[in-house]
Amino acid sequence: MAALDGLRVLDLADEKGALAGKLLAGLGADVVLVELPGGSALRAIPPFWRGVPDPERSLFFWFYAAGKRGITLDWRAGRGAEVLERLARSADVLIESERPGTIDVTRLRAVNPRLVVASITPFGQGGPYREWKSSDTVAQAMGGMLYVNGHKDGPPLRSLGLQAYHQAGIFAAVGVIAALLARDATGRGQHVDVSLQAAVAGALEHVPGFWHQAGMIQHRQGTLHWTRYFKVGRCRDGWVMHCTLGDWTSLVEWMKADGMGAGLDDPSLDDIKTRQAAAERLFEALDAWAARYSVAELVEGAQLRRIPYAAVRAPEALLRDPHLAERGFFVPIEHPDLGTTVPYPGAPFHLTDAPWRVARPPRLGEHNVAVYGELAGMAPPEGLV
Repeated sequence: MAALDGLRVLDLADEKGALAGKLLAGLGADVVLVELPGGSALRAIPPFWRGVPDPERSLFFWFYAAGKRGITLDWRAGRGAEVLERLARSADVLIESERPGTIDVTRLRAVNPRLVVASITPFGQGGPYREWKSSDTVAQAMGGMLYVNGHKDGPPLRSLGLQAYHQAGIFAAVGVIAALLARDATGRGQHVDVSLQAAVAGALEHVPGFWHQAGMIQHRQGTLHWTRYFKVGRCRDGWVMHCTLGDWTSLVEWMKADGMGAGLDDPSLDDIKTRQAAAERLFEALDAWAARYSVAELVEGAQLRRIPYAAVRAPEALLRDPHLAERGFFVPIEHPDLGTTVPYPGAPFHLTDAPWRVARPPRLGEHNVAVYGELAGMAPPEGLV
């Protein structure tokens, strides 16, 4: 059995909260994606399979909808809202990302007191910014991610992908599970309020900790990690993550065998705090040395010496990554309508005796008959699907 077997989730979220439902589906919940009759806006986002623009071929949609069932419902209409309420009566969780107040959460939880509702909005359900619009970029900026991302002598940089939306989705999924555990004790659901801005601010690793513990404001420092023990460097054919932890003596001896690393055998550098303080000088020497190696040569040699180096791979290279292959990370999913099998990202983590589930994303309205019958005891409502 999967971890969340038997759990029913209604997923009304757009791209701000799409990851939350995906994570719950992976853990075994029956996540029902509720799309408007014309289809989710995610279906129009490229890239498309084989470059053919089609709402059933969006790789963006495929990723977030994998493992979910799908129905259509114009829940914004008066009668549609009644149908949504009927579906919510037999659901455990509802995920939404509308403007605060658009969905009557109080009403839904009155109809089903055990219902857990997760709302993902730009700035939360309350406060002076509750009506403000946002985007992933705005959330990265307002949450502080842009401020600490980039080189110290350059402008702030936006992080690749939808980092703000993903952080919010992760926090929403965690909040939902916490609310379900609380429901086991109280018998009542809760309203999980997720702010994109707060989710970003809470996911900046060292930034909030330094501020709250020491009043320190962190600044951009390129690829030098905040601990000052890691930095991205250039090899002959790509990029690698340098590290000055692990077996420092072996690293220096390796460099000396290549006729480089003069001065790095200073006994004072045996102390990790000294290496931390001298990070810029050390990584400059490591960069000059790494330029003679390929990424594969350097990473293999470092790991043999128990030095935690790693390759910095382009996204397309992940399909050929031997570690991910060994872990079975990519899962082949058959698309009968396309007559082909597509590799999908699988489990982001493994739970003992609780398999991760991933399945083909739903076609538009594919599960209307089944879901309306199971959850509401009715046929798909005419004029609303």
